[in-house]
Amino acid sequence: MIFGWSAVDQLVKCIVVCQVRKFRRVAMSVTSIDAARKSSRPRGDLETLDKLLSSVAILVVDDEPGMRNFLKRALEKRCALLEVAGSAEEAEALRLRYHFDLLLVDIRLPGLSGLEWLRQLRDAGVQTHVIYMTAYADLDMAIAALRNGADDFIMKPFRTEQMLMSMQLALQKRQILRENSLLRLQLNQIKVDRGVIGESDALKNTMKLAERVAPTQSNVLIHGETGTGKELVARSIHAMSKRSGPFVPLNCGTIAPEQFESELFGHTKGAFNGAMHSREGLFLHADGGTLFLDEVGELPLPMQAKLLGVLESKTIRQIGSEKEIPVNVRVIAATNRNLAADSAADRFRTDLYYRLNVLPIEVPALRERRDDIPALVEHFFDVLSAEMRLVPIELMHTDWQRLNEYQWPGNVRELKNVIERTLLMGRLPADCLHDSDPIQDEKVEGYPLNWTVDAVERAHIELVLASVNNNKSAAARQLGVSRKTLERKQNLWYGSASATNQTS
Repeated sequence: MIFGWSAVDQLVKCIVVCQVRKFRRVAMSVTSIDAARKSSRPRGDLETLDKLLSSVAILVVDDEPGMRNFLKRALEKRCALLEVAGSAEEAEALRLRYHFDLLLVDIRLPGLSGLEWLRQLRDAGVQTHVIYMTAYADLDMAIAALRNGADDFIMKPFRTEQMLMSMQLALQKRQILRENSLLRLQLNQIKVDRGVIGESDALKNTMKLAERVAPTQSNVLIHGETGTGKELVARSIHAMSKRSGPFVPLNCGTIAPEQFESELFGHTKGAFNGAMHSREGLFLHADGGTLFLDEVGELPLPMQAKLLGVLESKTIRQIGSEKEIPVNVRVIAATNRNLAADSAADRFRTDLYYRLNVLPIEVPALRERRDDIPALVEHFFDVLSAEMRLVPIELMHTDWQRLNEYQWPGNVRELKNVIERTLLMGRLPADCLHDSDPIQDEKVEGYPLNWTVDAVERAHIELVLASVNNNKSAAARQLGVSRKTLERKQNLWYGSASATNQTS
């Protein structure tokens, strides 16, 4: 069939109309998605938003000078740092110099596009949060941006309030991700205790000091024997401080020396063998809050120097990066060792000791606060019986007498263990409250004259290990040898497999 000119014109007109309608549907879809997202955003209060933005560094990337100036005027006074760039290449140069928490990026840029730049960042392991801006209603582009890891997608022109709400959502998402990471970190460290329990004079004096130092920014060093509840005191200080960030605990005695730097400061992707992804350290997780370093005396000397530098500069540097990242973290440290003596023996840096020991707080041993034993026993019975689904045991007068007369070398932690055993056995166990004179136990009158030097050395080392609960690092320090030397001797005595299986 041969069409006349009028028929061809009609066909072309139909095709054009269909294309226009298709474009309008795409544009309306993007607009409706954007509008629905805006309407579902919480209004929030300006005070909360300004608090979120006050410690945030932002990079604006847009090739339009007017848009850069608009965002700079709207955000500069609210943020800790604001930088602007006209291209992805310029933005990358700034990103390599500074640490940014949020990127506001135009999708269509001269040279490298915003989408391509984000793809490169994600491939490099950079997890910085991104909000895209565009004046083009392209649904495919919006989907590509969100799939590449963008946090939001805003259509131009927009109002300041729209951008602020989008930024608030992105920053709250960052906060949630950090909190989730902390929850995973603490899954094996869940405490049944909810606070410091007791009314004895010794404990009251400790808590008065904690209450006095809590509102300040001063570092605190908590002294006390193992099991006295040093972490609970640290948590109380954090709770009374009204700091907005989280309480992040780290037991320095459980971390391998080569892992400390990554654990505390984080690392970039590819910074070392096995670094498949970038990782934020605990200092960033604790930003705005408190970092609790338990058993701080176990920190290796090189890490002590780096920790001192962070405390003085208030900045950290991730492994594999040259950027200094500002952090607002209060450090509370705890130890059961005499750090003053360790400093005098060059086992602990003197300058770090004085930096941490601004206000020393001593947590009394349980034998120094026997008046608190009944309250602690009642608390542990309530918590553990509910957890184990067992009926609490009614203690006899003689049981209370034994609990009160015992010396409690393991302190509150040992008392909790005794109550748990009591619930399991249905009575107070008779074999766990036998006092012994620790001084007498450590005395050695001599060894048989027919023993060799190697036998005497082995007996002495085993005695020292037993006195520190098989903590190799502590035993090595007490013996005046390196941990490797101690492990080498154990390998000779027990074989490498059994020595490895011993508690370190």
